[in-house]
Amino acid sequence: MKDIQDKVKKFNEERDWGKVLEIKDLLLNMNEEIGEFWNIIKWVDAEKQKEMIEKNKEEVANFIGDMQYLTLKIAAICDVDSEKETLKVLEEYEKRFPIDKVKKLKHGNVKAGGVDDK
Repeated sequence: MKDIQDKVKKFNEERDWGKVLEIKDLLLNMNEEIGEFWNIIKWVDAEKQKEMIEKNKEEVANFIGDMQYLTLKIAAICDVDSEKETLKVLEEYEKRFPIDKVKKLKHGNVKAGGVDDK
């Protein structure tokens, strides 16, 4: 992940992109990308969502790439080690969402009867 973050940083530096003032625009761009994906799966049940994702696989894959790029660009601008922070979050999630409880309760929404040992 660090190698990819470094490539994203280099790509942006070569173009004089990646200034702190762009962060708000990058976040808006992420919302736009989410909206495009949402348009593929909105208002349908889980089974239809799977079908629509498969039918639009290239667009979904592009969404994942765009979001990863934008996240890594923000990480580079903020001088955050995305790999280190992702591993820290995963470690936190392992504590918050113990396997045995999650398998029993099926989700992490405490208000709806799920588990989150925050």
